[in-house]
Amino acid sequence: MRAVLISGGLSMLIALLGTPLFIRFLVRRQYGQFIRQDGPTAHFTKRGTPTMGGVVIIVATLLGWGGAGLVTGNMPSASALLVLFLMTGLGVVGFLDDFIKISRQRSLGLSARWKIVGQGLVGVTFAVLALQFPNESFRTPASTHISFIRDTNLDLAFQGATIGLILFVLWANFLITAWSNAVNLTDGLDGLAAGVSLIVFGAYVLVGVWQSNQTCQSLFTAGPSCYETRDPLDLAVVAAAVTGACFGFLWWNASPAKIFMGDTGSLALGGALAGLSILSRTEILAAIIGGMFVLVVLSDVIQIGFFKMTGRRVFKMAPLHHHFELSGWGEVTIVIRFWIIAGLFVAGGVGIFYAEWVAG
Repeated sequence: MRAVLISGGLSMLIALLGTPLFIRFLVRRQYGQFIRQDGPTAHFTKRGTPTMGGVVIIVATLLGWGGAGLVTGNMPSASALLVLFLMTGLGVVGFLDDFIKISRQRSLGLSARWKIVGQGLVGVTFAVLALQFPNESFRTPASTHISFIRDTNLDLAFQGATIGLILFVLWANFLITAWSNAVNLTDGLDGLAAGVSLIVFGAYVLVGVWQSNQTCQSLFTAGPSCYETRDPLDLAVVAAAVTGACFGFLWWNASPAKIFMGDTGSLALGGALAGLSILSRTEILAAIIGGMFVLVVLSDVIQIGFFKMTGRRVFKMAPLHHHFELSGWGEVTIVIRFWIIAGLFVAGGVGIFYAEWVAG
């Protein structure tokens, strides 16, 4: 538990103090945000605001996690390293996307093809490695079972190990792509994605700590009162580091934002969320805990699908937060209310998680 507190506190302090230094660097280099002309007109005043703030979130997370390990003397676990690899790898893809936008002063960065290639390489590597590194109880960081609150009976390896590996890689990459795009779409208002991420990753600190306290001691003692997660406490330490980094970054990202996280931050946070959900065996539960992200994605899917079928729009603009902007809501009002909704989703998800254990 000490590692969790140190990780979260250290990453928060690094992000809080490091963000203004990074802002000055970006201002000197004139790395400012490009604003689309077809977006809400209120966003035009944000043109030139420093972006790529996700670099701070990633660095603070890595340093917070590493600092906690040094202080407590805990050796890095496979699960923690895999989540951090996924987060950093997708952050690099997002960084390249942001840099191209800034250097060429356009709203489009990496082409869709190269973005998919980059995300795919990171995602496939993560998925393959997640089925390796068994511990003394023969548990690997991930499993081929689809999970809700724990592994279900739906096993992707029902046709053999090779088919199972292929299906798991496809399933894991679907989750990685879905969550990274979900956070990316949510990152449209000052402090929105950072605040929602803070709440969601805070929930995963609780999930990891609880799983650690109720972990199965061996492969043969698994049951409804314990969890088969390989390294639950280490996952909680990583989640705490991400939570702290978002907390410190939000101080500068709240309206009026002094810096944006950019694709660097949103893809990294989405990757971290996907990694935590896969390795904590809560893949479906994550859709409830991160329900605010899901709502934003659904609004975009509904808008596009309905327009293609009928030629009309359901919302004034998608994603959902832009609809409320064009309806006259203030930016701060939208962000705070979305934070509240995110908190309700998290409360519901954590409640279901705990209720399942009690029932078991």
